[in-house]
Amino acid sequence: MTWAIVRIRGHVRRSAAVEDTLRMLRLTRTNHCVILSQNDATRGMVRKVKDFVTWGDISAETVAKLLLKRGRSDGNGRIDDAYVKSNSKFKSIWDFAQALTKGEANVNDIRGLRPVLRLHPPRGGFKAIKRPFRDFGDLGYRGEAINPLLDSMIAEEAS
Repeated sequence: MTWAIVRIRGHVRRSAAVEDTLRMLRLTRTNHCVILSQNDATRGMVRKVKDFVTWGDISAETVAKLLLKRGRSDGNGRIDDAYVKSNSKFKSIWDFAQALTKGEANVNDIRGLRPVLRLHPPRGGFKAIKRPFRDFGDLGYRGEAINPLLDSMIAEEAS
């Protein structure tokens, strides 16, 4: 399985260990998102920063939508099927998204793809960024409920 991890809290009142772990996860700013495979190292790091992030099991549809709308290459260029085909072994963004969610690939398999997705705040705002998800807040593990949150954080672009 693959997790999407989103930082939802800022820089105030965090320890050096938490700051270092957030940096290692590449979550340096609020509303940054990374897609990582679920393993013991990732679980340990996420457990340490649970009061600053939310995470859950991401679907292939959401990965494809995130990469199309918010994925960037070096030089801030957009990602499309031609870019994925020329810089990886995958034929399209959809093929890459399916392999990523199954754990058969990671973000580094596409040369030049930035590992951090910069998102907008969710439409309608967060419920409570100081409370866990199970207590009607936003922090912590949310399972499949990460997909609607990410959909609301992908901003539609003006035509």
